[in-house]
Amino acid sequence: MTAVPDWLIPPVGGFTADDLDRLPDLPPHTELLDGSLVFMSPQKFFHSLVMYLLEQGLRSTAPEDLQVVREMTVTLGPRDRPEPDICVVQASAVSEDAEETGFQAADVLLAVEVVSPESVERDRDTKPRKYAQAGIPHFWRVEKAEGRRPVVYVFELEPATRTYVVTGIHHERLKTGVPFTIDIDLTAIDRL
Repeated sequence: MTAVPDWLIPPVGGFTADDLDRLPDLPPHTELLDGSLVFMSPQKFFHSLVMYLLEQGLRSTAPEDLQVVREMTVTLGPRDRPEPDICVVQASAVSEDAEETGFQAADVLLAVEVVSPESVERDRDTKPRKYAQAGIPHFWRVEKAEGRRPVVYVFELEPATRTYVVTGIHHERLKTGVPFTIDIDLTAIDRL
């Protein structure tokens, strides 16, 4: 049997958000949910295409006071530091030297998750629930439709209950006025 690295064994009470920056040799894209480390599987090509499509669409329309980032962790609380596929954050949260390893939930305007077969429960339930409880105002969940086409489910935070409500389901074109004016041709994925 192969020895388990010491850092893989959680401390009493689980890991903390700060531990992600201190643990040596963590695999790329390691997340923290409920004090437990979550390791990512290799992503499928669909996942990569959708991230590129949405990232480019958001970058082309985002106001100057916002920054589009991909695959950066967000600290939601002491035991939760997930890594959304894409985020829109306040530009003021990005330092001049760009040395951040993640962002605070208060700086995030939009979190986007592209659902993968191995992360269905996390992307449909666990993460959106935690994003809402942390006060992130907007959330998109992206699912695979026929072929390589994405379907984007758009949610907005209902502040009294700190839960998300669906405000749109987008198949061929993602057009919305919140959190800023966005118009993304989802069929463009066919040309990538």
